[in-house]
Amino acid sequence: MSSIMSGLDVIFDMLILTQMLKFYYLIYNFYFLPFQPPKGKPPTKGAKQILMENSATVNFYRNMAIGAALFHCALLIAIYSESITSWTIAFNLVAISINTICYQAMKSISRPKYSDNSQLIDPGLDLNMEGGMGEHLKDVVILSSITHVLAVFSNYFWLLLLFIPMRAFWLLWKNILGPWFFQEAPEDTEQDEKKRKKMERKMKRYQQ
Repeated sequence: MSSIMSGLDVIFDMLILTQMLKFYYLIYNFYFLPFQPPKGKPPTKGAKQILMENSATVNFYRNMAIGAALFHCALLIAIYSESITSWTIAFNLVAISINTICYQAMKSISRPKYSDNSQLIDPGLDLNMEGGMGEHLKDVVILSSITHVLAVFSNYFWLLLLFIPMRAFWLLWKNILGPWFFQEAPEDTEQDEKKRKKMERKMKRYQQ
């Protein structure tokens, strides 16, 4: 009888998880997605436009991280307060730290520079530039926030955070380590060819 009840509890938890995932998906589509700044950098984008879009981007991903943290903490305290352990607190701090670091990094690289008379000199790095540093930071915030929400229902969802170092290693391998390990040997220049022929002539003289 106890095994049947435990099985029903698992099924019930899975149904709740499915409904919550649908609810989160609807919230993302109807609340976050319409206000998300467009990706990519148009060739005609000016400094003021970059400045405005950077500000909107930083605020958007800050709100995403805060919303995920508040959702996790509120639901955890309201429903799963008895299952809170030191590991739960530690993983929460990890997720919050990741989002905080990414937020501060986005603010730092997109910080504008002004002249003495308050004129805009440099709007900072475009956070919406495709393939740029801002894009990688945004991906980390998205993954961390989704993990933060899903981890309310199962601690196994914290394993999703392992994709962050895996992604970092892949980028390191793709852009630095891979090309360095598999680079082709440099071709002989014309000067090297002349030196080689000169050495061959010397060797022939010695042999004679």
